Amino acid sequence: MTCRYAKRELLTGALLFCTIAMAFAGCDDAAKHQTSQARVPATRPAPQIASASTASIPAGPPPFALPKLPLTTPSHAQIAFFRVQPRQLSPSATVNNEDLIARVEEKFTSGQQNYKAGHLEAARKDFDEALDLMLEGGRDLNSDPKLSELFHRVVDTTYTYELQAFQAGDGFQEAPAVPAPIDEVAEMTFPVDPRLKDRAELAAKNISHDLPLTVNDEVLSFLNFFQTPRGRAIVEAGLRRQGRYKEMIARVLKEEGVPQDLIYLAQAESAFQPLALSRAGARGMWQFVAYRGQQYGLRRTWWIDERQDPEKATRAAAQHLRDLYGLFGDWYLAMAAYNCGPGNVQKGIERTGYADFWELYRRNVLPKETKNYVPIILALTLIAKDAAHYGVQVDPEAPVATDVVKPGRAIDLRLVAETIDVDVETLRSLNPPLLRLATPDDASFELHLPTGTAEKFSAEIADIPADKWVSWRRHRVENGETLGSIAKKYHVTPAAIAEANSLERGAGLDPGEKLIIPATQAQSEINRRLVSYRVRKGDTLLGIADRFSVDSDDVKKWNRLKTNHVARGMVLRIYTQGGLPETASSRSHAAPKKKTTHVAQAVTTSSDKN
Repeated sequence: MTCRYAKRELLTGALLFCTIAMAFAGCDDAAKHQTSQARVPATRPAPQIASASTASIPAGPPPFALPKLPLTTPSHAQIAFFRVQPRQLSPSATVNNEDLIARVEEKFTSGQQNYKAGHLEAARKDFDEALDLMLEGGRDLNSDPKLSELFHRVVDTTYTYELQAFQAGDGFQEAPAVPAPIDEVAEMTFPVDPRLKDRAELAAKNISHDLPLTVNDEVLSFLNFFQTPRGRAIVEAGLRRQGRYKEMIARVLKEEGVPQDLIYLAQAESAFQPLALSRAGARGMWQFVAYRGQQYGLRRTWWIDERQDPEKATRAAAQHLRDLYGLFGDWYLAMAAYNCGPGNVQKGIERTGYADFWELYRRNVLPKETKNYVPIILALTLIAKDAAHYGVQVDPEAPVATDVVKPGRAIDLRLVAETIDVDVETLRSLNPPLLRLATPDDASFELHLPTGTAEKFSAEIADIPADKWVSWRRHRVENGETLGSIAKKYHVTPAAIAEANSLERGAGLDPGEKLIIPATQAQSEINRRLVSYRVRKGDTLLGIADRFSVDSDDVKKWNRLKTNHVARGMVLRIYTQGGLPETASSRSHAAPKKKTTHVAQAVTTSSDKN
């Protein structure tokens, strides 16, 4: 898929950002550890996958061909969703700058006329072609002041029109994410407490499990960490949230035919937090990168990210793990491949001749994060299955029942909240796939509401024209409020509120009365900032783009990068809406204080190692 600089899909009521790219983060190998292990086999055999074939690995390093993932075949709808036919660009070497400017001005003017006439699809095509003309052939846009000025004018106008087209109030800022716990733990090393060994081995023999449980120094070191105050806090937070999703996860894992103990992979990855975001751009409870999520049918648009949908992501994770088990015939290798990719595990097998995780561990052929990944999961499994034995006591959250409605088109979450008298954060918590304060313009989208509110929502939303659901609001009148004071709060006129509610201009208002507010778009949402971001260890191009809610191909164009590789210490320029992302406060440096109305382009290039 080709994503072009400053291009977005202008549709009626929806904005689609396509980001499908593979992100793998490599880490330095850790030093070898001397281990003594006690491996307790699973109490029941791991399920055999009829559709997958397994291969035995001889002593030497033979070829080990991997079939393409996923082994499960995506539906036609999933394939169609991500298919974009790129246009063929014509050579630009023979076009001088004056002719180019004239052609761009013609397309740009046509786009403006189509937009003002309400022909959004035609406008999008015109703006795309105007940008393509300037970007094709690697032309240096800064070589001609007129060309440079035109380029920035097209970009600024296109962004502004995109925002105005949707009138989504101030709901464009992406919902805050939370750091993924795996980032904090996976690169650490901890001492082994000998006192834990006998207890852990005894517990492993006495608890029920359907994955093999190995107790060795690597696992014991993480058991020790999870006994510290910080480690215990991570365990307790995860076990508390697990209660909300445990029944659903158990059902999906059973339906997909994989071991129930794989639930503890989600504990390690995210502590069951649907909004978890890693430094490498992996999202959700099961920490999918965009590319892998797309393979298993998880959609990513400007409005939603199904990697954050607990049930859909759980099903995708179960299918992916089942496919990986089909490739390697071993659950430890499958979990390692889930973390670093099947290609890296395959390389380790080829280099050593061993299809055994602990042999790959001892021979230092896996990334450090992956070496620690399996021991972390095993340590968490031992604790979760016998929490009292390890001094862990939590009250699990109860599953949350919801009403499900299909609005049929885009709607502002604040309007929904005001209609059914709940707070916006409640709605956000019930709908983690939503990236912003509005639903997508998708008739099939299911909105989750608190139990017992669906009928009220349907009855009250009928009072507001459907084409105003992303801009109009509801307001409950308080004591002493007037049409004037309410109008000032929402930046509209008293006459507009009176007209929307069939009120006389000077009519009094009753406390508790609900008014329809014909709100307009906040001008502040059109503002954008140029942010400088310094690359840190573990960052990937996709991860950086995901944190700023921009496209990775755009980041490459803004910084004139020829590959996907970003080096530690490199400063990238990000042209973003709303400024810094939620996780970048300690990693980013703001642009100069003077206002920037154009895109600055860095000149750094580097070779590709991803």
